[in-house]
Amino acid sequence: MILNAIVPSDLLKHPRRLVAMSSSSTPVEEISKIREALVKGFASGKTKNVQYRKEQLIHLGYLLHENRDRFVETLATDLGRPTLEADFLEINGTISEVQEAYKNVEKWSKPESPPFTLNWFFMRPKIRREPKGVVLIIGPFNFPLWCLLGPLAGAIAAGNTVALKPSEMSSATADLIAELIPKYLDPEVVSVVKGGIPQTSKLIEYPWGHICYTGSQRVAKIIGTAAAQSLTPVTFELGGKSPVIVDKSADLKLAARRILWGKCANAGQICVAPDYLLVLREVEEPFIKELRAVYNSYFGANPAKSDSLSRIISPQHAARIKKLVDETKGNIITGGEVDVDQRYVAPTIVRDVANDDSLMSEEIFGPVLPIIPVDSVDEAIKFINSRDHPLVLYIFAQDRKVKEKVFASTNSGGAVANDVVLHPAAAGLPFGGVGASGSGYTTGKWGFNTFTHFRATLDVPGWLDKIALSHRFPPYTDKKLADLKKVVSYKLPPRPGTHAVTASKRS
Repeated sequence: MILNAIVPSDLLKHPRRLVAMSSSSTPVEEISKIREALVKGFASGKTKNVQYRKEQLIHLGYLLHENRDRFVETLATDLGRPTLEADFLEINGTISEVQEAYKNVEKWSKPESPPFTLNWFFMRPKIRREPKGVVLIIGPFNFPLWCLLGPLAGAIAAGNTVALKPSEMSSATADLIAELIPKYLDPEVVSVVKGGIPQTSKLIEYPWGHICYTGSQRVAKIIGTAAAQSLTPVTFELGGKSPVIVDKSADLKLAARRILWGKCANAGQICVAPDYLLVLREVEEPFIKELRAVYNSYFGANPAKSDSLSRIISPQHAARIKKLVDETKGNIITGGEVDVDQRYVAPTIVRDVANDDSLMSEEIFGPVLPIIPVDSVDEAIKFINSRDHPLVLYIFAQDRKVKEKVFASTNSGGAVANDVVLHPAAAGLPFGGVGASGSGYTTGKWGFNTFTHFRATLDVPGWLDKIALSHRFPPYTDKKLADLKKVVSYKLPPRPGTHAVTASKRS
């Protein structure tokens, strides 16, 4: 996403709205000054004050609340996104992230005592939650608010200062964020860097307390390589091909309704959108019948005229999806139309798709739904496990044992039964990937933890040397060794088929 900067001349008119041009990029030579200001802000110590963090979170909440209509417009400009989707999928969720951080930051920030142990109790062990410092958050084009300002809430709550890099592809939203941040938030605490490859390349040259990146695997490798040079920790939310299993016990009407919604919301440009279906053969025909019915009820005979469909972010991305559709060897049963200039991809269902089909070669990131028939749930599980771990796995089934079997036999960032897309917004749950789909978490308390250093502390009284710790000092003697064994003696659990052995009795 970072490396796919859009050429302004290629930004063509949406049939309903104009595509915005980015007003200006941050001069590369200014980035060092922006970072220095954030370093100064962190060094001042003001972000250590929890009340100050809460004030900044309040301002962030009002930034979103007072400019909701403007964000609806920019999301329509960038992505052709309907108002309902802008509110439901992004704006409301981002405000909820801010609210959760504001309500809980005092509790989250308190020092914690580890579980009691007699050997260490008198040393007063504590875990202090401290900010990592100056952090960098790089956002994607598809959710330019939630994936940028959501992690920002966690970073502010944790006491960091933050450089924000919005996607240059969602230029109208990036411009609005860059305009509003200095009006609502302390510029020594949060600053915005706008631009494309040159700005991002410069940003990742610096050491950071943490980098949080949402986007493609290809760019994540570049960022990870750069971060490794300064040993900067990173969080990656990367997506991938998230599968859906439709079991013979599934409620097929429910499955069709929810899957097609999740596949077509934001024109399929959602990292947790269903990417492909594994449908048991014995329910394939009735399920496809339900999909057709839902398709007609959602979009009618001419989806291009629907007010309920977003647009692809750019002509280049529309062309990429068109190539995948053109090259499929599956049977297109609905849709298939692509207008690259208008950034329109019709909701498309393709059946009889093979493992090596063009639609299975990469994450589709568009409203195209391949259906792969399978003979059993075991075959579906084997298919999923032969590929990279997805960001999320979906199973539609009423049979409890089937759901548990799928969850227990696979690995993915998340796993959801009988719905799609919603789990990143679920309060209290971690949202993140595993393996090629990402690492680390970005929401709620989990996001706070991402930007927090858990600092171990002891406060050891002098009198302990008289009763417990004097044997550690030279000169070493047999008596001190015997005393040490008394202090640290332990007993392992029994080894199967043998008796327990006390450590202090070993030869």
